[in-house]
Formats: sequence, C-alpha cells, structure tokens
Amino acid sequence: MRFDTYNPEEFYDELFEDPQSPRPQGQGLVESIHQLAEGELLQRQRAAQEALCKLGATFNVYGETEGTERIFPFDVIPRIISAQEWDYLERGLKQRIHSLNLFIDDIYHEQKILKDKVIPEELIRSAKGYLPPCQDLNPAKGVWCHITGTDLVRDRNGQWYVLEDNLRCPSGISYVLENRRVMKSTFPQIFRKIPIQPVDEYPSHLLGTLMHLAPNTSNNPTVVVLTPGIYNSAYFEHSYLAQQMGVELVEGRDLVVVDGYLQMQTTKGLQRVDVVYRRLDDDFIDPTVFRANSQLGIPGLMEVYRRGRVAIANALGTGIADDKVIYAYVPAMIHYYLGEDPILANVPTYLCWEEQQLQHVLANLDRLVVKSANESGGYGMLIGTQATEAERQDFAQRIQDNPRNYIAQPTLCLSRVPTIVGEEFLGCHVDLRPYILYGQDIYVHPGGLTRVALKKGSLVVNSSQGGGSKDTWVLCQEKNA
Repeated sequence: MRFDTYNPEEFYDELFEDPQSPRPQGQGLVESIHQLAEGELLQRQRAAQEALCKLGATFNVYGETEGTERIFPFDVIPRIISAQEWDYLERGLKQRIHSLNLFIDDIYHEQKILKDKVIPEELIRSAKGYLPPCQDLNPAKGVWCHITGTDLVRDRNGQWYVLEDNLRCPSGISYVLENRRVMKSTFPQIFRKIPIQPVDEYPSHLLGTLMHLAPNTSNNPTVVVLTPGIYNSAYFEHSYLAQQMGVELVEGRDLVVVDGYLQMQTTKGLQRVDVVYRRLDDDFIDPTVFRANSQLGIPGLMEVYRRGRVAIANALGTGIADDKVIYAYVPAMIHYYLGEDPILANVPTYLCWEEQQLQHVLANLDRLVVKSANESGGYGMLIGTQATEAERQDFAQRIQDNPRNYIAQPTLCLSRVPTIVGEEFLGCHVDLRPYILYGQDIYVHPGGLTRVALKKGSLVVNSSQGGGSKDTWVLCQEKNA
C-alpha cells in the first residue's frame, strides 16, 4: 500500500499538506511505508491488532446482548505532532488545569467567582457534579484534579480547540501505553529512524503524583487503585495501571474504616491505606454520605478523607468542572484567576439556559451539535447535520424541557489522518486526549490517546460508538547544531 492515490480533500489532513506532499513531520513515516513490500503494511496491521487482543486491551459495553467485552480497534498509521506544536499544547493545558484547580477550590470554599458574578450561582447550585458534602474540604496539597484527560480537536484550518475537560475518572491512558508497545514491535525500524518522545514513563509519573499526596505521617505510604469491579467499562485499565505501578487493585469490599483510618483487608490482617486512586464516581464512594444503596463504596470514607488521614485522587467534587455548561466559562476562569488570556480556545458554545441562545439553537438544530451537560461516551448528543427531522424534533423537546442541561456548538470540520479501511487509505476524523498529572508540578504526558472515527464520514470517535485509536507521536525537539 502506498499513499499515491490518497486525497486529503478539503479537510485539514495531519499527515499531508496536499496530495503527494507530506507535512515535514510526516516525511520519514511516508518514506518508510513506501519502502515496505506489497501487502506488508496490511500484514503488520493485522499483527498489531492480534497483539492487542492477546494483551487483553478491551473495554466493556453496557447493554450489549452479544457480550460485554470488545477489543478496541487500532490503526497502525500514527498521528504525528511536531515538537513546536506540542510545546504550544503543553503550555495551554498547564494553564487550563491550573485555572480549573483554582476554580474547584474556590467553589468549595469562598466562592469568589460567584460573588463577583463571573459565573451565575444558579449554574453551580443546579450542577449534577456540585457536591455540597465537599464544602470546606481541603484535599492534600491543595490539589483537586490530579489526573485530567482534556479532549482536543482541530478544525479545517488546523486550529486547536478544547472540546471538553474530564476531571473525575478519565480513562484511556492504558491504550496509549499498549498502542506504543505494539507499534514499537510492529515497526522497530521506524522508531530507530524517527526521534519520537517515549510514553512508557507514565506509570512512574502517576505513582509519583499519588505518593506526593500521602499524609505527612506516612513514611512508606500504601497506594491502591479502587475499581468498581470486572464489569466496569475500563476495568482493563484499572488492573493494568495497578500492575504497572506495583500497587494493589482493590474493590470497596476490600477496604474498611477501622480506628479512624482506611484499612485494607489482607491475608496478614488489616493494613492502613494512605492514597486511593479512585476509578469510581463520587456518588458510589461512601454510602453514608452520597448514594445510600451503593454496594461499591466504603462506609465512613468521607470522614477519614475530611480529616486528612487518607488522600483520594481525583478529589471528590471535581465533577463540577466536568459539566459541559461550566466548560463554557473556563476562558473566563483563566482571566479571573490567572489574569491571562487563554492559550487554548474553547469551541464556540451556546448555552441553552439563556433564552436568546436557546432560540438560536432551536432554530438551527440542523447545523449544530447538541450535548447533554453530564453525558459522555458519545451518548446524550445530537449531530444536527446527520440527524433525521424526527431526531431533531425529539431533541428540541428535550432541550425545552430542561434547558440547563444542554449546550450547542457548531459542527466543526474535524482534522483527519490517513487510516487503513479495508485495503485502502481513507481520511478519518480524529480527536486527541492528552493526560495531565498535577502533583508537585503540572506534568503533561507527551502525546495522548488519538481516537479515530472508523465509520466513513463519521464524526463520533468514541469506542462505544464504533471508534478506534492510533498511536500519537510527539517528535523530539531538534538539538541546536
């Protein structure tokens, strides 16, 4: 297979400037692929997918009749980001996460941003992610959002935008690590030729971030990964990260509050736990405070947490910043808390709770993307350009019934990357989820999860909606001669 007949069309293509003209950062990749024997690329594509199957890189889909477990589709044509471009993204992400952390801390303390009317108070009070039991909570080291996955997209001009922030239990990093592992074994010669930043240090960075949170009384802190269990959609990742960090993977039934501390039940008796990397939503984590019927959490954990005797990442209450309505105010947060202009722009957003914007949305549903404030995974969303009239009418009614719960955005012409579909290259739309760790400093892991819409013409990249993934190559900074 060659790129001789590949046509980027009118989209922004991340590998080609125009037909037959690779972008500078992609020149080495294109040359290496063209040097392969006929049929070899397809053979390596199949080998890479089989390797991921053997590694167990799966995700679970709720409500599927044919089985709960699926293999995450993978494409061997990587996405390549230049060192200069990554430096820009890194600076923008650090600025954004710093501001979001200040916002969350403010909301659960003095609420200055509400008193100064930068954000309407009613939006916070009505947000599903706002948790009154977290008021006046002081998480370890003053950090709330320890692990963030921020979704980025590019438009037809190559301009980057932030699509959404994920600050509760962002998933996907295990696929980043496994994709790279498989790519290095599938194309070892390319990795010797092209200077690509490594990604395999993430588990050590994550462990360092978690250890940094441990109460000062702990000389040798015990860290655990808390999972809802094997039926959770991201269970593969939970077990993978625990194994990579060398810490215990636990469920709520393995933990208990005894003598005012969180303890783990082991074959040698109880062992104190100092840091919990939770992959469990806030509502389920302590049935004495949140959802009373939760069988997944630990009764009494909130009290131990409030006393500073255990650290939890991400902090409880961070979901307030996951709300897609609150997302629209992040540029204002950056101005308010940091006194800076945002480096990374938001996608232009209409807020349906405002009457004038609501009427514009209802009149233009055929041209907009409408999202529910708290849904994820491609659910609770209408892509107006691809929806039927009946679907648009249904969404119009939903919006009018609960305008606070919806935002709308223009349909961006997402950038594309050549992708193997069948036995040819097709341009498929992509997004990018970099992972940011906030410990002693803010660390942006090089690359991230590139999700790709494998259905021709589709804009939906989520794995639960038929999307797949690619390896993301951030090139190393060239050394001065």
